[in-house]
Amino acid sequence: MTARPSRRPRPARRLVVAAVAAAYLLFGLVGLPRALADTGQGSLTDLAYDGTTLRGVLTLVGSGPDHRVDPTSLTATVGGKSIPVTVQSSSSIRRAVFLVVDTSGSMSRGNNGGIVAANRAVTGFLQRVPADVEVGLVTFSDAARVEVDPTTDRDAVARAAATMRAAGNTALYDAVTLAVSRLGAVGDRSIILLTDGVDDGSKATLAATTAAVSAAGVRLDVVGFKTGYADASGAKAQLAAAGHGTVGAAEDAAQVDAAFAAAARALDSQVTWTVQPGALPVGDQAVAVSGTAGGQPFSISGTVKVTTAPAPLPTATPTPTLVRPEQVSGMFGSGIARWWLFAGLGAVFLGLLTLVGGLALPALATGRRQRIETIEAYTSRLPRVSVNREEATSAITTGLVDLGDRLMAGRESTSRTMALLQRADLPWRAGEWAVLRVVSVVVGIAIGTLALRGDLVVLGMVVGLVVGLLAPSMALRFLANRRARAFELQMPDILMLVASSLATGFSLPQALDAVSKDVAQPAAKEFARVMAETRIGSDIEDAMERMAVRMDSDNMRWTAMAIRIQRQVGGNLAETLRTTAATLREREFLRRHVRALSAEGRLSAYILTALPILMFLYEVNVNNDYISLLWTTTLGWVMVISAVVSMAVGIFWMSRAIRVEV
Repeated sequence: MTARPSRRPRPARRLVVAAVAAAYLLFGLVGLPRALADTGQGSLTDLAYDGTTLRGVLTLVGSGPDHRVDPTSLTATVGGKSIPVTVQSSSSIRRAVFLVVDTSGSMSRGNNGGIVAANRAVTGFLQRVPADVEVGLVTFSDAARVEVDPTTDRDAVARAAATMRAAGNTALYDAVTLAVSRLGAVGDRSIILLTDGVDDGSKATLAATTAAVSAAGVRLDVVGFKTGYADASGAKAQLAAAGHGTVGAAEDAAQVDAAFAAAARALDSQVTWTVQPGALPVGDQAVAVSGTAGGQPFSISGTVKVTTAPAPLPTATPTPTLVRPEQVSGMFGSGIARWWLFAGLGAVFLGLLTLVGGLALPALATGRRQRIETIEAYTSRLPRVSVNREEATSAITTGLVDLGDRLMAGRESTSRTMALLQRADLPWRAGEWAVLRVVSVVVGIAIGTLALRGDLVVLGMVVGLVVGLLAPSMALRFLANRRARAFELQMPDILMLVASSLATGFSLPQALDAVSKDVAQPAAKEFARVMAETRIGSDIEDAMERMAVRMDSDNMRWTAMAIRIQRQVGGNLAETLRTTAATLREREFLRRHVRALSAEGRLSAYILTALPILMFLYEVNVNNDYISLLWTTTLGWVMVISAVVSMAVGIFWMSRAIRVEV
C-alpha cells in the first residue's frame, strides 16, 4: 500500500503575500506623509531662462499684513545646485489681474446679495492693490462681458463695478476664457473669480477652459459665495488647480472682502528674483525657492523649460508648478497632494487586505481539505497519511482562525450562522467565517474611502464599514435561500420518483437511495446524507426531519410526517406521496401566478428605492455645489434625516404591500 505524501507548507507563497502586503503598506505609509506634507504657501510664475539668467516671480498666497518676504533669506535651487538670489521689485515687470464677477440672477438676494458683496470687495481691492498692477473687470450672466480691460485707472474699474446688476444664467466658463484671452502673454497675470454657482449656459466646456488657463500660465483664485463650502472636487477646484490658485468659501460680504483683500496683499508681497545658473541641460528643469516671510519658513517649487535656442525673457512661456497652499479648502487639499493622500490610504487598506486575506484564506482551504481527507479516510481502504494543520498553515493563520472560533463561541447568532452555512453547502468553521467578516470590513472601508473623496471621505469610510459588516451576511443568506429554493422546486419530482419506486416493489430505503443517485443537486447530496445517517443507526423518519430543518423546507416536513404516520398505522404510501406531489405542483403554480401579477408592484418598489440613492451619487459627481448644501447647512441635515426616515418607512411599507403568502 502506498501512502500519500504529506503536504508541506509553501513558504514561497507566504513570502510573496508578505512582500506584496509590505509593498502596499510601505507605499501607503510613504505616500501619506508626502500627501500631508506637500503643502506650500505660494507659487512661482513667469519663469524664463535666456541661456545664462533665470528669472521668475514669487507670490505668497494668503499672506497676512506682516507676511512679507525677507530678501536676505531667499535661496534658489536649480538643477540640484544652490545659487544666490538677486531680488528686485515686482514693479519692474508688467502685472495684470482680471476681477471676474458673477452677475447671474442668483447673486441678487436682497441687501445681503452677491452683487452688494462684489461691489464692496472690488472697492476694497482697488484701494489695497499696488499702484502698478493693472486691474480689469469681467462680468458674466447669460454671456461674458469685458467691462474694463486691465488698466491702472482705478476710477474706471470702480465706476464699472457700481453698474453691475444681477440677472440671467451663469456663463462661467466663457467668462474665464475671455479673461485669459484679454490678459495677454507677457508678465505676471492672474484672475480672481467670484461666483455663487456652477456654469449654466457657456459655449466653452470645462476641459477647454482649464486647458486655456493652464496653457497661458495664468494664476486663478476662486471665491465661492454662499456655497457653504469650498468646491474641493468640482469645476471650481479644477479651474483653480489649472491656474495654480486657491479655492475659498465666503458666506457674507465681509468674508468676500477678506478674500479679495488677501489677494491684494499677495500681489503686494510679490518679488521678482533672478539667479545665474549658467548653462542648463535642455528639457524641464526643477526650480525651488526657499526663505522666510513674516518669520515663517516657506519653500516653493516650479519648472522651467530649457530649449536649445534661448528665448527672450519677456516672451518666455511660463510653466509654473505650484505646491498647493495651506489655505486651499477641502478636507485633505487637492491636486497632486490630494491624489497622493488617497493613493496612500488605498495602499494601506490594500496592504492590510492582502496580509489578512493571504494569511486567512489558506486556513479556509486547509480546513476544508482536512475535513474532506478525514471523510476519505473512513470511506477508503487505503491508509492516508494525516496532514498536520500546524504544518500546513502558519502560526499566524491558525491564531486568526482560533481567535475567530473563540469570538463566535457562545453567541446566539453562531447557531444561526452555522445553519445557514450548512444550507448554503459552505464547509466553513465559525472562526473561518469570522475571519472573512474582518476581511470584508477592510475591503468595504477601502472602497468607501476611494469612492467618496474630498469632503465626503468620512462618510465613505462609514458607509464602507456598514457595507462591509452587512455584505457577508446578506451574501450568505442569498446563497442559502437560493439552494433551499432549488431543493423545494425538486420536491414534486422527488416524491413522484419515490412513489414510482415503491409501486414497483422497492422498499423505502431503496427508493431514497435511488433518489440520492438519480436526481440533481442539491437534493442528491441531502438524500445521500440521509442514507448515510440511516447506515449508522438513525431512523429514516428522524433523518428526513433533520434534513427538513437543515433545508428549512415545510414540504419536506410534511413528507417526513406522512412517512412516519404510514409506518405507524399502515396504508398506501405511494398513493400518499403522489397526492402530496400534486399538491406541491399546484401550490408552485399558484405562487408563480401571484408573483407574475405582483411583478409591476415589485419593480416600482425597486425603482422608488434606488432612484434617490442613484440621483444623490450622480449629483455628487456632476453638481457638487448644489448637492453639498445637504451636509453643509443645518436645514440640509434636517432634510437628510427626514429623507432617510421617510425612505425607511416607505421601504418597509412597500415590502409588506407586495408580499403575498401562498
